[in-house]
Amino acid sequence: MMRIRIITLFPEMVLNLARFGVIGRAIEGGLVELDTLNPSDYSTDPHGRVDDRPYGGGPGMVMRYEPLQKAIHQARANEPDSHVVCLSAQGKLFEQKDVARLLAHTNLVLVAGRYEGIDERLVEAETDEELSVGDFVVSGGELPAMLLVDALIRHVPGALGHEESAQQDSFVDGMLDCPHYTRPGKIDGREVPEVLLQGDHQAIERWRQKQALGRTCLRRPDVFAKLDLSEEQKALLEEYLQEHGIQ
Repeated sequence: MMRIRIITLFPEMVLNLARFGVIGRAIEGGLVELDTLNPSDYSTDPHGRVDDRPYGGGPGMVMRYEPLQKAIHQARANEPDSHVVCLSAQGKLFEQKDVARLLAHTNLVLVAGRYEGIDERLVEAETDEELSVGDFVVSGGELPAMLLVDALIRHVPGALGHEESAQQDSFVDGMLDCPHYTRPGKIDGREVPEVLLQGDHQAIERWRQKQALGRTCLRRPDVFAKLDLSEEQKALLEEYLQEHGIQ
């Protein structure tokens, strides 16, 4: 079983999100254990405060070392080999390729910061890595932590209704996913591509590969630049670009 502990000032926020969808089913089915620790419970301040003014001046407050350290130590009390991740805008960008790496750790501790950030000494001393979910800033690490949790749980065996679903997600093979369609076959003058209706699985797979290549090339050139295309893939991409009138 995978165990995930999230250190957060807003445990209700995390636990409410964990009730739904894939995460909720995985927890209910005993595939994943998720709980929270509130650093306020480890504060020596009579009001449970965990923040203070930053050295050097400036706006905002900084999360203090001691309460977070105690919370992390408690989270690792029974699993000293737990991998500790700090969610931070300064962290390495979390990518699909990181999923398998993190899943190799049976026990994860995720630290969700708040305010202007966390005392850097705590990050250096008590965490194994910093991860960011994108080049933008949100008010706290709870939502980024749950994004990471969702991405991981999708690949826990038994978490999805169909085991192949996660393997067909965008970025799993380094590309965006192809477009998908369902009934009705025609709506508002728009029709499902004919190739998907003919039952030729080889043709369907070829079409899907072509769409994935074309979409990645046009929508995410940064991702496309990392691909090492085969001759067949190059031919499919050229076909896609010609079909869309792109030279």
